[in-house]
Amino acid sequence: MATATAISRPGTVTCVTGCLHAISNPVPRPKSDHAVVTIRDVASESGYSPATVSIVLNNAPLARYIPAPTKQRIEKAASKLGYRPNVIARSLRSRRNHTVGVMVFDLMDPFCTPILRGIEYALSESSYLAILTDVRNQRARFERYLEMLLDRQVEGLIVIANWLFVDIDLLADLEQHNIPSVVIGRELKTQSISSVMVDNEAGAHLAMEHLYSLGHRKIAFIRGPETLVDTSPRWHGIRRFAHLAGYEIDSRLLMDLPESTDPATGFEGGYRLTEELLKQKRKFTALMAFDDVTAFGAIRALAKAGIRVPDQCSVIGFDDVAPAALITPALTTVRQPLEAMGAMAVAMAQEGMNAGFEKREFQATHRRVAPELVVRESTRKLS
Repeated sequence: MATATAISRPGTVTCVTGCLHAISNPVPRPKSDHAVVTIRDVASESGYSPATVSIVLNNAPLARYIPAPTKQRIEKAASKLGYRPNVIARSLRSRRNHTVGVMVFDLMDPFCTPILRGIEYALSESSYLAILTDVRNQRARFERYLEMLLDRQVEGLIVIANWLFVDIDLLADLEQHNIPSVVIGRELKTQSISSVMVDNEAGAHLAMEHLYSLGHRKIAFIRGPETLVDTSPRWHGIRRFAHLAGYEIDSRLLMDLPESTDPATGFEGGYRLTEELLKQKRKFTALMAFDDVTAFGAIRALAKAGIRVPDQCSVIGFDDVAPAALITPALTTVRQPLEAMGAMAVAMAQEGMNAGFEKREFQATHRRVAPELVVRESTRKLS
C-alpha cells in the first residue's frame, strides 16, 4: 500500500489509505464582491501550480509548451473566479505601461473624428490605452498637456495636427523629450519624429481632372490659408493638371481663405467668398473648395442665391469628413483615408516604442498615402 499522498487529477486527492475523496470546493470564496482574486486562487481552483497559472494567464513564452487542455482549464478557472490581471504590477515588472498619449489640436474639427477612431481601434487591438488631450489650438495647453503625458510616462505620442501646427518650436518640444512620436496631417523632414499624411497634390489633381472631364471650363477656386501646409501642394496639383490639359485658370475666379486658428471659419469663409464671387457677377459653372467644410459654406451661399447644386453649379470638396455624405446634395470630394491614417500612425509609434524597449536603433519614417475620388451628387456633367 502506498504511504505517500499522490495527486491523481485536478480536483481529487488520493489518501494514504487509498480512499478517493472529491474536493468539491477547494478554494475559499472571496469574502466580498470587492476581494481581489489572485494567481494563487486560480491555481487552487484549477489544480495547477501558481507558476503554471502565471505562465498561461500572462501568455509567457513558456506557454507554448503547455497542453491546450491545461490552458483551457486554467482559463476557465480564472473566468469562474473573475480573475483580472494586476496591470500596475505587470507594468512595474516589464517597465511598460502600454499607454499612448494622443494630442488633438481641435477636437471639434470633423477631420479629427475618423482619425481618432482609427487610432483607438488599432491601440485596443494591441492592448494599449490612449490618453486623449484636446489642445484647443493653444500653445500653452500643448506644453502643459505634453508635460502631463510625460509625467505619466506614456510610451509613445501621436499628434493630430491642424493649421495651427506651424510653429517649429512645437517640433522641438517633441524632439527634446526623446519619446517615439508620430504627427498626422503634416509632412515632416526630421529623423526623430515620424509623420503620415495624404498626398495633397495628387488629391487636388484628381478633383480638377473630375471637373474638367465633366466639361467644366469656368471653375472657381477657394484656396486654403497661405500658412497652412496643405494649401501649397493642393494648388500645385491644380496647376499641374491645368498645364497638362492646356487649361487656363481665370485669376478672377480665385479666392483665398483668411488666416485663422479656428477650423470652423472654413464654413464661414466658403460662404462669404462664394457670396463675393456672385456679387461681382463672375460666372462659373463649378467650384472647387479647399476642403469639405469650405464646400459646405459655398453650397449654402449658392442655395441662398437660388443657384441649384449641381444643376447650375457643381461643387467639389476635399477630405470626405462624415457630414459630406449626409448633406443635400451629398458632396463629391477627395477622400483622405483618415481611419487608415490613424491606424498607420499607431503602427509607426509601436515600432518606435518596441525599438526603444529592445534598445535598438530606430529611424523616423514619413509616409504619404494615396487619396481617392468619391463621386456623389454635388457634381454633374455640364449641359
